[in-house]
Amino acid sequence: MRFIDEVSITAISGHGGPGAITFRREKSIPFGGPDGGDGGRGGSVIIIADEGINTLINFRGKKVFKAEDGEPGSGRQLNGKDGLDYILKVPVGTIIRNAETGALIADLKSHEESVIIAEGGNGGRGNINFKSSVNQAPRIAQPGLPGEELYLNLELKLIADLALIGLPNAGKSTLISVISAARPKIADYPFTTLEPNLGVVTLGERSFVVADIPGLIEDASIGKGLGVKFLKHIERTSALVHLVDVSWCLDEFEAFEQYVVVRTELEKYSEDLALKREIVCLTKIDAMTEEEIKKFQDFFEEQLDKKVMVISGVSGRNIQDLKALMIKCIDMEKTNKKINEKARAKSHLDGIHAVDED
Repeated sequence: MRFIDEVSITAISGHGGPGAITFRREKSIPFGGPDGGDGGRGGSVIIIADEGINTLINFRGKKVFKAEDGEPGSGRQLNGKDGLDYILKVPVGTIIRNAETGALIADLKSHEESVIIAEGGNGGRGNINFKSSVNQAPRIAQPGLPGEELYLNLELKLIADLALIGLPNAGKSTLISVISAARPKIADYPFTTLEPNLGVVTLGERSFVVADIPGLIEDASIGKGLGVKFLKHIERTSALVHLVDVSWCLDEFEAFEQYVVVRTELEKYSEDLALKREIVCLTKIDAMTEEEIKKFQDFFEEQLDKKVMVISGVSGRNIQDLKALMIKCIDMEKTNKKINEKARAKSHLDGIHAVDED
């Protein structure tokens, strides 16, 4: 299945059915009066997030989605049938915007979260509603109200707790295949990964979602290579796991240049992205001596002023420790969010109290 993360569609809700202009005609009741029923309500277009879907590819062929119109009212005070709603299912993490104004309509972040995109028009009232003491036989009824037509942009940003980043061939696909049940294509050439892969990682009773983001290259933030297309999928994550392939580097300086290239592209793309928590891992160490590994690790830790892990997806070296550190980063980010939310709430209340005192 192709990974599609941006589409444009048109959503059209149903028109309301017209009310009826009819009169009761029975032999025994010569002056039966009006009995026209109301028109049915038009169907709405509703978008629902579904965790079983991970791409917007279903929208590539069909571009217009229209709900049913309401049926007209009829005699004997029979109301028209309401039009059926049109239900669209999208992946969790889909952002919906008005294509003409750019305004955000919804950001569906959880399973079965839904939004009415285009609301159906109300049905018109039949002539029975217009009978009065001065008009016993009204020959008027309301037409149904028209539905809405909206041109929408749908954009998917994957919901993952952590993202694996790094230059092409840094070992991201291998790592996600080792720590989860994901089975991405793996080969010994650049750009093996052409689309993000999601994997559920389990450690003890804890589980979390990791995204394998296609390799970034220099100038990715301005459209070069594959990585820029997927940078947005990193924005929702709690932390980044930055993989650096040291197996082919002549020295530690060359290895560190790889790290700098990716960091530079993150900073160019988004300052917030560059400020995310980061776990730095030196990969593909199996053919290196312990002395060489320590030399590279010490250099990175001196430059970054923080601990750097050495891991191997092939031998499994330090993989369990990496999982534990991933969980720690996720928990720290959740704690920070709660603290920030409480601080914002307190600031809001303090502002209200200040206004009251004035």
